[in-house]
Amino acid sequence: MNRNNDDLPRLPPRAPDSHKGDFGRALLIGGSTGMAGSISLSGMAALRSGAGLVKLAVPEACLATVAAFEPSYMTIPLPCDAAGRIARAARDAIADAAGVASVVACGPGLGRSDDLTELVGSLYQELEQAAVFDADALNALAAQKTVLSQRGGPRILTPHPGEFSRLTGHGTPKPEEREPLARQLAKESGAIIVLKGHHTVVTDGQRLALGTTGNPGMSTGGTGDVLTGVITALLCQGLEPYDAARLGVHVHGLAGDLAAEELGQVGMTAHDLVDFLPPAFLRLRRDHP
Repeated sequence: MNRNNDDLPRLPPRAPDSHKGDFGRALLIGGSTGMAGSISLSGMAALRSGAGLVKLAVPEACLATVAAFEPSYMTIPLPCDAAGRIARAARDAIADAAGVASVVACGPGLGRSDDLTELVGSLYQELEQAAVFDADALNALAAQKTVLSQRGGPRILTPHPGEFSRLTGHGTPKPEEREPLARQLAKESGAIIVLKGHHTVVTDGQRLALGTTGNPGMSTGGTGDVLTGVITALLCQGLEPYDAARLGVHVHGLAGDLAAEELGQVGMTAHDLVDFLPPAFLRLRRDHP
């Protein structure tokens, strides 16, 4: 097993005559009233990580807020329930949007409801393209564990320890349990597992890598949403899922390290990670030509 990032995957060089369609179409599903920032951070991170086109499918109740964060992504209004969460009636609109997407991500700011549990399960089982599941999408999957082994296409799950505990039914993993338990879940589900934390674990059940970048300043709300956007964009640019997850974890942590060098750890926010993604990719190119 590879346990380090000495052989980090590389993004292919961009041809001089490239156009936006060459770098993938990302669809990110999430957001709800009061949690519009989560999906917006994911969308901004996907743009800053090289995705060609980024669309955010969000409840119509918070679409104006999401759209105001960033003019470079597009938004799709979805029917919502009385609490401002995506409703069951949104299924057809999501299917239409997913039909033209290269990669799908689901979960940031999603919220919880019976409709959403059913919707997430359907997406997990039916989407043919690679998809990233994070945040409340993981909680929805945890509520129907038999779905985990019924993935439609390649899947990347990005749980923090609490979400991982709910997915597995075990307690929060101890430091020495993180690697074997993540590998076990990957084998059982057939998904790439990104168990976030100090030395984030990335495994497909056979291969395993540990994150070597990042710092305690990243222990703040929204940083996981940024990681979702980064991994989604790397998938859009043609990296296979394990490599996209591994490189995404490295670049995400590197952006945090660069932000900490300039801003300090105490005052860092998730938005700072988005701002430092371009310098992180430049540093990556310099250090790993």
